[in-house]
Amino acid sequence: MKDQAYYDSIGFRCGLEIHQRLKTERKLFCQCLNSESSKPLGIKIQRVQRAVAGETGKLDRSTSFESNKNRTFIYNTFQDNVCLVDIDEEPPHELNREALMISLVISASLNAIAPSEIEPMRKEVVDGSDPSAFQRTMLVGYNGNLQIGERTISIPTIFLEEESCGIESSDNSTAVYDVDRLGVPLVEIDTDPEIKNPIEAKEVASKIGMMLRLTHKVQRGIGSIRQDVNISIRGGERVEIKGMQDLDAMDTIIDREIERQLALIEIKKVILEKRGKVHAPQELTDIFAKTQIGVIKSSAGKVYGIRLENFAGVIGMELNPDRRLGSEISDYAKMAGVRGIIHSDEDLSKYGFSESELAEVRQKLSLADGDAFIIVSAKDDDIARKAINLAKYRAEHALVGIPPETRAADSKNMITRFMRPLPGGSRMYPETDAKPVAIEEKLLKSAKKDIVDIDKSSKQLEELIGNKQLASQMLKSYKFQTFNSIISNVKIEPLTVAAILLEKMKELKRQGILVDEISDSTLIYIFGKYAKKEITKAGIEEIIKNAPLDSKDVDRIIVEKEIGRLGAYELKKLVAQYNGLGKKEIIGKVMSEHRLNVDAEELMEVIAKM
Repeated sequence: MKDQAYYDSIGFRCGLEIHQRLKTERKLFCQCLNSESSKPLGIKIQRVQRAVAGETGKLDRSTSFESNKNRTFIYNTFQDNVCLVDIDEEPPHELNREALMISLVISASLNAIAPSEIEPMRKEVVDGSDPSAFQRTMLVGYNGNLQIGERTISIPTIFLEEESCGIESSDNSTAVYDVDRLGVPLVEIDTDPEIKNPIEAKEVASKIGMMLRLTHKVQRGIGSIRQDVNISIRGGERVEIKGMQDLDAMDTIIDREIERQLALIEIKKVILEKRGKVHAPQELTDIFAKTQIGVIKSSAGKVYGIRLENFAGVIGMELNPDRRLGSEISDYAKMAGVRGIIHSDEDLSKYGFSESELAEVRQKLSLADGDAFIIVSAKDDDIARKAINLAKYRAEHALVGIPPETRAADSKNMITRFMRPLPGGSRMYPETDAKPVAIEEKLLKSAKKDIVDIDKSSKQLEELIGNKQLASQMLKSYKFQTFNSIISNVKIEPLTVAAILLEKMKELKRQGILVDEISDSTLIYIFGKYAKKEITKAGIEEIIKNAPLDSKDVDRIIVEKEIGRLGAYELKKLVAQYNGLGKKEIIGKVMSEHRLNVDAEELMEVIAKM
């Protein structure tokens, strides 16, 4: 990691938005079950969405961008957790009081002030993730804070809002969503942009996540918590990185984003020194009427190009490993439905351009020495025009530096990728169908009784497990609620449970075993078998390797793998067979043949007695 002086020198600013689904019985504004597992109804709803003016009377740039894609949205419905409220055919019901109470506990745990009245608002969303084209959201806390070591991180706002639909599939013309997740209550916790470095960002996210888990009222598992990171540096614009789910990768991705932004600022300087200019698009279709260039020939339609005056060498400048300015321009063009762009900083021979084609392109675009060009092609003229205009828009931003964008975290490649322009304040407007909710004093008093004290909980957990390192890991782990469920239902040593959940299951996950698909109820059943001395610790691991779905699977695995624990009488008979051998020899022979059936501690006790 770079030192703090580096981040100070570049004017690094960073803030987080933490989104966490709540564990309630019902959804936020209807009586549907808060569950993603339900029987499909077979009813599909089809819609298109258009951007509208928000409370300020202006169109938001991000919603306008999404609207211009002209995509069709299809929604899959389900039996127990989808109703007319979800598909915007019925007004919202009363606000879920259970969700409100959990959000007030979270708000109080972050030292935030609750408003005297909660005002539901609509946040415009036209990417298809909500059939109504808006998300209901409401402020439940403000002016909060979080202590990180000796530093206090400000938390200006905490919201209670609806979760969006889960996406099933998507292409350039159509997106298919599942509506079962829509309307599930979630909280959004926002920090001020005062985080000093990427490591501190990880620490803040980790501590907020820990506090949320300690409420025992939040969902767990992949996707139930999401971290969005807002970053800017001196001379740039705010960039939002969505979907930072892997905390281990957070600091690396932030550092890579800083590299990208610094490179864009350098590119801006180079272009301005050269007096670069982006010209209007020109149609080049006639030039490529008989082309042998595969990517153009396959589109067999319209071709457009842009002259980038004094841009030669700039489009190929590297931003991140295997990512250049050309990659960013291509990402914008792809939003129109094309496969990408061709630009002059590439090795054009790999495409198969003829000398005559290149000469005609230079003539048509009036290219001079030091100029560059971009070409896009598509079967449909509207798509080709839209793609070249999007490419032009991004190329023009190279003259400005860093465009304000919402980008997606790519944990595999440790980089970010363009999603859409950064939203502004023009997509909020009042919710006219949901009544304001007065916050009574007795409700606040009740919430304050359940405030989460992380330091106190940490000490209690350390005493319970008896291992400081495992206790610290458990507080940070999404397995924490599973741990609590097991020790609440089974009389078992907490250290045994913690070691298997944090170490053994992590090891098995690395081997490709789907341990996260094992339900809490199944794990409770497995550990219950161990508590009743029906299986050994090694037997627990063997069962988990087979990722059982329910108790019947567990019983079947025990029989098929022959991993039932040997009783005291059977163990004595087994030891008696090795009469005359030394203690170590007996242990070695028994464990090598019956590792899954014998507990080592019990074996040593039997040997000692005999």
